[in-house]
Amino acid sequence: MISVAAQAAAPIPADVRTNGFALGTQSYTFRLFTFEEACEKSAAAGLHTTELFPGQKVSAALPNEKTGPGVSPEGLEAIKAILKKNNLQAVAVGVIGIPVDEEAARKVFAFAKELGIGVINTESTNAIDTIEKMVKEFDIKVGYHNHPRRPNDENYKVWDPNYILELTKGRDARIGSCADMGHWTNSGLSAADAIRLLKDRVVSSHIKDIAKGGTSVVPAGTGRANLSEALKALKEVGFEGPISIEHEANWDNNVQDVVTYVDLVKSFGK
Repeated sequence: MISVAAQAAAPIPADVRTNGFALGTQSYTFRLFTFEEACEKSAAAGLHTTELFPGQKVSAALPNEKTGPGVSPEGLEAIKAILKKNNLQAVAVGVIGIPVDEEAARKVFAFAKELGIGVINTESTNAIDTIEKMVKEFDIKVGYHNHPRRPNDENYKVWDPNYILELTKGRDARIGSCADMGHWTNSGLSAADAIRLLKDRVVSSHIKDIAKGGTSVVPAGTGRANLSEALKALKEVGFEGPISIEHEANWDNNVQDVVTYVDLVKSFGK
């Protein structure tokens, strides 16, 4: 049972940022490994923040424990110890479903609160009324994450920043977009333009580059996602939230690919 009365969401201080950006890893980048191994790889890439994804095995020592709201007190303490050991701050969790049922949704927010996480990334648009209540109760932001457009599924709308604007209109300011730059690129959109459209509704971001002439993920700066322009747009709209490197390629050995994103962000504006 996770206690609701947990620590407040920890701010993202300057000393864990990269060239002013709260750059870290989305642990899904290291989905073939345990959370402990993922944190070691994040640290090896020179990063100090991370976004958890639900369902990752916590460690080899706790093979039955997985990251997410269902983790036991022992597993939760192990997650905290792993983060501390690797000098990492948990800043987000996702992409995770948030139920319409308030008590079930509360478990997701309580898990985030226990780790001092400030943003939950989801695609649960049907639960927005519940989400708004939880956002106010826990003071945790929620970002609607976009996967690529699905031409054969007209009901999948979160790829469209205009839909997110309409969805969040009049809602609590802590509800907005988890701006996935690469997925917008694969939807035929400019990530920078989408960010400028959403403005302060961008509460978090996933960064990935996309192959020229293709849809696969490639090292930063070698593709067509125009990541530098997207970073410029984030600065323009006053974004201070987490940016998670989600490198969905070279799964077995991609730390050096992750480093290309670190280097790109370090060189931004210079």
